[in-house]
Amino acid sequence: MPATPATTGGELAPELDRAKLLAARYKAAEARPYLASALYALTIVPTSQVRTMAVDRHWRCYVAPAFVAATAIEELAGVWIHEAAHLLRDHHGRAEYLSATDQRDRLRINIAQDCEINDDLLTDGLRLPEGRMEPGLFGLPDGGLFEEYLPGIPASSPHRLDCGSGAHGVPAPWDLGQGGSDSTSGLSPVEAEALRRHTAEAVRAHHRSRGSVPAGWRRWAEQTLEPVVDWRKALTGAVREAAWAGGAVDYTYRRPSRRTPVLGGRVVLPSLRRPLPRVAVVVDTSGSMGDDDLAAALAEISGVLREVGIGGNRVAVLACDADVQAVARVTAVDQVELAGGGGTDMTVGIRAALAAPEPPQIVVVLTDGHTPWPDEPVRCRLIVALIGPDAPQPPAWAETVRITPA
Repeated sequence: MPATPATTGGELAPELDRAKLLAARYKAAEARPYLASALYALTIVPTSQVRTMAVDRHWRCYVAPAFVAATAIEELAGVWIHEAAHLLRDHHGRAEYLSATDQRDRLRINIAQDCEINDDLLTDGLRLPEGRMEPGLFGLPDGGLFEEYLPGIPASSPHRLDCGSGAHGVPAPWDLGQGGSDSTSGLSPVEAEALRRHTAEAVRAHHRSRGSVPAGWRRWAEQTLEPVVDWRKALTGAVREAAWAGGAVDYTYRRPSRRTPVLGGRVVLPSLRRPLPRVAVVVDTSGSMGDDDLAAALAEISGVLREVGIGGNRVAVLACDADVQAVARVTAVDQVELAGGGGTDMTVGIRAALAAPEPPQIVVVLTDGHTPWPDEPVRCRLIVALIGPDAPQPPAWAETVRITPA
């Protein structure tokens, strides 16, 4: 039955050949049964605002009726799997860990992500429309992740594509956001994560029973079910996001606005500045923490703060077991005194950090996790860096990174 009720922005969608689109999805699910749940979880939203097909982070698939009409079913099946792959591989979530400069270039991000997906799909024998992105177009090897491809994608690429906020993470004009009608409400983040794990388990089971799953999907499934996180990149991303979350919040005459010259020097305009935040690092020095691991992890955190541009007297380090043993503002990791060795209560260290005359905007807690926590969220950004594979999870409102010192 052609035509469809769901549209974006209140527009009247052109007639969609829904039977053809659904036949393509069925063909994709039949050929790759381990992806069936993900394919059928996508909500179809017709719109002329996209050129081909695109997804948002809520698992809605925006479809151009003209593209469906002009594309063969075999190629549409490949595009279905391509768009589902953006969401299964959490491309929008991974993009949040890129540098601020890279995050602003969503075209390069999207091209790199397409390269990550398409080499797997083409190796798997799937058909895709002309104009697809492949690593070879940029002199890059197959089998990489988009983060590895991104530096090799030129900034002035002539390619034009947009797989939506479910890929690069930047909201598109056609996005329905968190709303939508009952038929287009999409998935919640919890439902999406459950679907990723279910699909990863299906990939693993299919490969064990038939041995026919491509290497790229097997690698993704193992990473999803038994993740190995690049904790340095995750911590850098979390601190950078916290550091810049406030935006340009104040004016200064130290560096006049770039618009001043156009006024002939008669008026000097102030410019906006982003004041760097104050950071406190609460270090668990209880008896369960090994000195070598502590020193290595603290050195890594120091490197993260330097990379983000936070240092000098803007970083306070508090050594804490069941009480705060030492407090210092440091410029180098070798200035830190790791005093302690008794019981454990990071709540004490967090409260001491927040009680400072100039309280921090970011608190990083370095601990093995065997500690009480505040009963409710604190009034700043709290990032917990957990040491050890068996460290218990802190409260859900705390951002968590698991550290594996070398």
